[in-house]
Amino acid sequence: MDFAFDARTEELRAKLLAFMDEYVYPAEAVAHEQRARLASPWDTPPVVEELKAEARRQGLWNLFLPDAEYGAGLTNLQYAPLAEITGRSPQLAPTATNCAAPDTGNMEVLAQFGDEAQRKQWLEPLLAGEIRSAFAMTEPEVASSDATNITTYVERDGDEYVITGRKWYISGAMNPDCKIFIVMGKTDPDGPDIRRQQSMVLVPRDTPGVTVERAMQVFGYEDHYHGGHAEVIFDHARVPVSNLIGEEGGGFAIAQARLGPGRIHHCMRLIGMAERAIELMCRRAVSRTAFGKALAQQGVVHNWIADARVTVEQLRLLVLKTAWLMDTVGNRGAHTEIQAIKIATPRAVVGILDKAIQLHGAGGVSQDFPLAELYAGARTLMIADGPDEVHQRSLARRELKKYL
Repeated sequence: MDFAFDARTEELRAKLLAFMDEYVYPAEAVAHEQRARLASPWDTPPVVEELKAEARRQGLWNLFLPDAEYGAGLTNLQYAPLAEITGRSPQLAPTATNCAAPDTGNMEVLAQFGDEAQRKQWLEPLLAGEIRSAFAMTEPEVASSDATNITTYVERDGDEYVITGRKWYISGAMNPDCKIFIVMGKTDPDGPDIRRQQSMVLVPRDTPGVTVERAMQVFGYEDHYHGGHAEVIFDHARVPVSNLIGEEGGGFAIAQARLGPGRIHHCMRLIGMAERAIELMCRRAVSRTAFGKALAQQGVVHNWIADARVTVEQLRLLVLKTAWLMDTVGNRGAHTEIQAIKIATPRAVVGILDKAIQLHGAGGVSQDFPLAELYAGARTLMIADGPDEVHQRSLARRELKKYL
């Protein structure tokens, strides 16, 4: 196996690293200051639009999309080290490069399953970074780890669908630039195949009957940079039948196609978060003294840093292998590895961030360092896109099947 990056990846890595150093890291404090002066906490700080313009000028735009018609045309293996770099500043860098969830997954859905009119109306402005979007699947009243549980009802009435239901933790929905929801609901709730009961429909945010009820916090954070996570009510909201994505009954399959790349993208960025934690640990260790010697001379600190480095190297190799398999045998062929990284990466990165917080003492849980917010994001990914236990169950059953 060749572990070297190809020429195009190396070129983009160099440009992206320079972009991070010159523009993104300095913009973190600026964005924080600007946000305090905005009319609404959900408005986008002006510096973010400046970052987007610069990223687009440099060709660091839509790097996640493998379809060259719409994106950069990179393979998963080529994109992995780039997503890792943006993960070092998850509040700004993914948005700056138009590679932020949930827009990435929604763009992939529209590119793969949308019709020409849907791509013209919604995909094109998303690709241009002119609007944002949200993916509405999770519900508060059911165990959403089993997507067949969803109760939102999508009923056909002539040439329209009527959507009724309640969703929550709908990422990006608080952002005023969020103009479109992809909503998963049941068009055939009594159908014999529980995986053919669901469909996906496009619901514009300004549709009568759609109410963004409130912002949901994540460990006390409102995640403004991500566009927040909202509770959304659909009260007999009507949209044309032409807003159906794909076919009736195809929603579950589309969701699975959407979540595969989404899961590996999260893991790629998590490795970048871990790398930033290691950097902060090392800087802290050489600059602080306790009990007569630098923290960098304390044995326990050596253990934390060494273990973190070993863990990151292991995770990176597994993520790169998964990316390679997705490119060569497809998402279905890489199913085991996708589940493996989804289980291993958030859990391990949470552990690294925990030690980084410990090393920073009170500073680690403060707003003066990014560690607490990174920790909240990483810990949430042990639940998002399917909780660890669901993936463990599926992975174990696949292993056991070999012996049955």
